[in-house]
Amino acid sequence: MPDAVYVEREANIATVILNRPEKLNALDLASWAKVGEILRQLDGEDGLRCIVFRGVDARAFAAGSDIAGFAEHRSTPPQVRKYGETIDATLTAIAVCRHPTVAAIRGVCVGGGMEISSVCDIRICGASSRFGAPINRLGLTMSHAELRPLIDVVGITGALEILLEGALFGAERARELGFVTRIVADDDVDDEAYATARRIAEGAPLVNRWHKKFIRRLADPTPLAQEEIDEAFEAFDTEDYRIGCRAFLDKTTPVFEGR
Repeated sequence: MPDAVYVEREANIATVILNRPEKLNALDLASWAKVGEILRQLDGEDGLRCIVFRGVDARAFAAGSDIAGFAEHRSTPPQVRKYGETIDATLTAIAVCRHPTVAAIRGVCVGGGMEISSVCDIRICGASSRFGAPINRLGLTMSHAELRPLIDVVGITGALEILLEGALFGAERARELGFVTRIVADDDVDDEAYATARRIAEGAPLVNRWHKKFIRRLADPTPLAQEEIDEAFEAFDTEDYRIGCRAFLDKTTPVFEGR
């Protein structure tokens, strides 16, 4: 039987699958840690071009953290701190991963599901997908590390709406808030997510990695150092640049080598 989190591969695309269907893929402490472990491993693979996240079936991307495990792992201040550190490390691993990431959201995407998808680069959902973070009904908070990526995606006003109202909302509202990139028919989510991943994989991988790095760096108001400015021109000294230009002039499809 597959693990609660496992990886499938097709060519240069990896899929991270959340596999706790009996819990609507709600993550326990071990699952949070496993996602982080997997992402750190995938980040080091030079041949990888894109990572897709999805739930194991159409009912849920992830229904948050598994509350059933809180008594064992989240009932004392030291436990709560350790749990939070694990979530922080996992969200950071996804956010800083050099490979582009796509969240294929089917069904419920609540709490921790929203947190994981918020640190993905592109989020594609089905028309009937449901979102929210009703944790004020549980009397618990998101940590600063959990709040930061949500605010980055939906802004302060959107984050306050989601957390203060604690309501579930649909795909259209998620798009209005800027949380989802696009909405497709429920049965088309996986097809669209993998079509997106293949389009990404066809691009020059070094360029995709640089653009991720540059865009995230520009969110920091600290002035750019000269070496950071210079890095923006390093692509012009790569073999992929020569391959791309040659293919454009020859009207052929480039096959990038990642160097």
